[in-house]
Amino acid sequence: MAAGLSRRAVLAALPLSTTFAGLPPPGGARAATPALSLSGAFVQGGYAVGRTTPRALVDVDAQVLTTASADGWFVVGFDRDAPPASTLTVTTLDGSAAREATIAAGDFDIQRIDGLPPEQVTPTDPALLERIAAENLRKQAGFASLADIEGFRSGFMLPVVGARRSARFGGQRILNGEPKRPHFGVDLATPVGTPVSAPADGLIAFAETGLHYEGGLVLVGHGQGLITAYLHLSKILVSAGTYVRQGQLIAETGQEGRATGPHLCWRMKWRGRNLDPSLLVGAGPFQS
Repeated sequence: MAAGLSRRAVLAALPLSTTFAGLPPPGGARAATPALSLSGAFVQGGYAVGRTTPRALVDVDAQVLTTASADGWFVVGFDRDAPPASTLTVTTLDGSAAREATIAAGDFDIQRIDGLPPEQVTPTDPALLERIAAENLRKQAGFASLADIEGFRSGFMLPVVGARRSARFGGQRILNGEPKRPHFGVDLATPVGTPVSAPADGLIAFAETGLHYEGGLVLVGHGQGLITAYLHLSKILVSAGTYVRQGQLIAETGQEGRATGPHLCWRMKWRGRNLDPSLLVGAGPFQS
């Protein structure tokens, strides 16, 4: 499903063999309204998990972004900088249903990190810039995973045990005195070599070591574009294309890449939107 399309455009392009509930009734009869239930964290960086008609189109603020699973489940995310209100709509060829969501403002820190090598803050070397660009293309392919699975339904556990949270999601980063993009992860301080477990079922979408910024990086797709990322790893125990279960070991923590100490940076994205993964910890399982 291409992101950013309007409902009208997507519905007009659907083939006659669509798996939706059928064409609108003849003679202008009133269309049926799909069922729609939602739960989640309605805050900047938060999420919603919903249930509706199987394979219904799901849009956020009139842009089609995902499709419900074969059992009618879907997940959407609210960006770190999401506006204060959002409309979620599910659509079939028989009708549509919408919910208005109030999105609370996030509480974000200011995070200052000094003593980083200049090339880790603002790279200038042409060969390094070429390397970073190539790495970004490979990472983008991993973040584009749209696995048709429902790993998100189980809810999430913390990926490491006994860690200290050294940085919260969303803080404004000032690196060597220079303001940068917000920090889109949760930093969990832990010794090098601490086991990292999959916090929920999912498909490994990316697994590489030696990246300039991230060091060792694993991306796990939990379904419908919901991706978790694990940065600065010293060892990776899985490969791309592998399906993992909640609690399965996937890596060991480190301080590779742009890091001033041993920790795991844990991130979550949904179709380009940056989410706070800690908001899903303990939230599930999501059931009918």
